[in-house]
Amino acid sequence: MAAACNGVIAHFSSSAPRSRPHLRNPRGFDPEHVSRSFLGFSKRNLTASVPFSLKRDGQSEETSKDALLSSDTSHSSVIKKYERHTQNVDLPPILPKNKKKPYAIPLKKMQRAAKRDKKLAEMGIEKPLEPPKNGLLVPDLVPVAYEVMDYWKVLIRGLSQLLNVVTVHGCSKCPEIHVGPVGHEIQDCHGTGSEQRRSYHSWVRGSINDVLIPIESYHVFDPFGRRVKHETRFNYDRIPAVVELCIQAGVDLPEYPSRRRTAPIRMLGKKVIDRGGFVEEPKPYRSEDCMALLAELDTFEVLKGQSPQPSDRRRLAERTLKAYSTVRRGVRQLMRKYTVKACGYCSEVHVGPWGHDVKLCGAFKHQWRDGKHGWQDATIDEVIPPNYVWHVRDPNGPPLTSSLKSFYGKAPAVVELCVQAGAEIPESYKPMMRMDIVVPDCDETRLVA
Repeated sequence: MAAACNGVIAHFSSSAPRSRPHLRNPRGFDPEHVSRSFLGFSKRNLTASVPFSLKRDGQSEETSKDALLSSDTSHSSVIKKYERHTQNVDLPPILPKNKKKPYAIPLKKMQRAAKRDKKLAEMGIEKPLEPPKNGLLVPDLVPVAYEVMDYWKVLIRGLSQLLNVVTVHGCSKCPEIHVGPVGHEIQDCHGTGSEQRRSYHSWVRGSINDVLIPIESYHVFDPFGRRVKHETRFNYDRIPAVVELCIQAGVDLPEYPSRRRTAPIRMLGKKVIDRGGFVEEPKPYRSEDCMALLAELDTFEVLKGQSPQPSDRRRLAERTLKAYSTVRRGVRQLMRKYTVKACGYCSEVHVGPWGHDVKLCGAFKHQWRDGKHGWQDATIDEVIPPNYVWHVRDPNGPPLTSSLKSFYGKAPAVVELCVQAGAEIPESYKPMMRMDIVVPDCDETRLVA
């Protein structure tokens, strides 16, 4: 009897399943393991690991494997479709003013590049440079620069006319702006006297500079020549950074000449050993010619006089929105090759291989830097700030309130202005504007999960 019992115990112990391998998750569930097992496998791995239990009656093993493969392909296509058309995206974060901006290029990558250049300099090997880092133009980007310049003029002209039909409000105590017939009632003002106003904004009539924030840069004849010093800063003109980027990318403007090199510069580490000598900047054109050109390239003339009323409001809004998208796309394409520097503490921008030496930074800890800027690589939002505003679905409806702030979306001021003027909402801005969210009434807020 004991022998029989021992035989039965031995039989069950031999047929019992082996212990499961240890999973990294202490609760026995590893999301990375599941995602690799069901979403990231190849056909070869699948055919080797398909269990025999997947076969149905009258169905071969290859057919069952193909069915599982087709179901996985459809599942991955749904995931890719969701990634292309996101439902909602987070609103843009507000960076603190008591910290430096994050680097556009990872710090480790810049350190590796600097170490590589230093090693080449110690060996006496010149730094390998390609256009436009060596002072030469990139022929393929010259048409892009001209296109950006043309659409920049269209953008300024269109915004100046749309401001006559769409009202823009700006807070007189803080940088907040609002596009709509009346200002919103969201209590998020942190300006002077906000405690007495219970954080309500003090709205006044806005201008084109509130919608399209003017970012200017020094125009230099030779970007690789002498730097702009604090004592000589008044010898250089200040023009929009987009225009200066287009000039350095190949656009020829007689009022703002630029040096076109035929021989590349040579650098050994951080030192320029051959720049082709210093060339004196040609005498500037008459001030009347420069002012006539700035009337098309800058927003200053728009502030001085009223623009005519648009004849076709919707068509003008569509053309202005297209110009805005084209300018941002072209500037992003130019910035992949041409260097643009931005201060890590304030909004100063300089187009060129290195920043200027003007001591006018008044941001966080400027006393420690003697007013000098903390230069780093710029981003597209620093050259063309989007200036996000709250999206108003019904301009004729009630004003936006603080209780429903979590249901509202945001959009760049130019996009919101064109949409309220009659333009169709672009697909790329719909997730941030939260078009698929139903805004409840104030009485229904407590019932929303």
